[in-house]
Amino acid sequence: MAEQEYFKNALSDFTYEAASGGAIRHLADLGYTVKQISGQLSFPTPYERVQKTVWQRLLETGVLLAEEPGSGKRRSGGRAEYVIERDKYGRTSFRLAARDIEEKAGEICWKERKFGEGGEAGRSLAVYLADKYKENNGEAYISCSFGLLLHKEPAAFEAVLAALNERQQEYITGLPWEGKRCYHRLDQRMQEIAIKLYHVGKLRETCFFMKTEEKVTLEPQGNQG
Repeated sequence: MAEQEYFKNALSDFTYEAASGGAIRHLADLGYTVKQISGQLSFPTPYERVQKTVWQRLLETGVLLAEEPGSGKRRSGGRAEYVIERDKYGRTSFRLAARDIEEKAGEICWKERKFGEGGEAGRSLAVYLADKYKENNGEAYISCSFGLLLHKEPAAFEAVLAALNERQQEYITGLPWEGKRCYHRLDQRMQEIAIKLYHVGKLRETCFFMKTEEKVTLEPQGNQG
């Protein structure tokens, strides 16, 4: 019975990968939210499974980091690999093997400060983040405490969501945040989210600019610009 259940689950994983896995990863690469991706799939796929696949893809492509940028390593999680196995009776089964991938990166000795203490005087946060992202060739990240709030301070998490527009809420709520801090590439979407939360005093995060080796803390500013 256990062997039959194992084969059933393995076959289900194999079918899912063939029918939906590639499409989900492709749409995630294009920036679709989990909700948008779910609506595009022709093969019935549980929402939670779409979430998991998108999260894994963001880790694989470096959009999300589980370790602090510049800490010396990046773990991109696992890549789905399917292995065909045969027992001594010649019976065939599929095994899903997630292969961990760890990319080594040199440690960075950060130049640390708070936003507003450097040469950005007279520039808005929006202009500053866009300029730094370009200066660092896209190798810029921001810490994300959404998982910590979701799992430990749900009321605070809801308050953060309330400060965002519908499109931004859809992206944040679609991801299966773990109960720890992670790091998201500071792309245009995350810049917009950070700016919105900064101006309403709901942001206390840190930006990491890899090329210029700067670590800049964004402190709550109430309703100031």
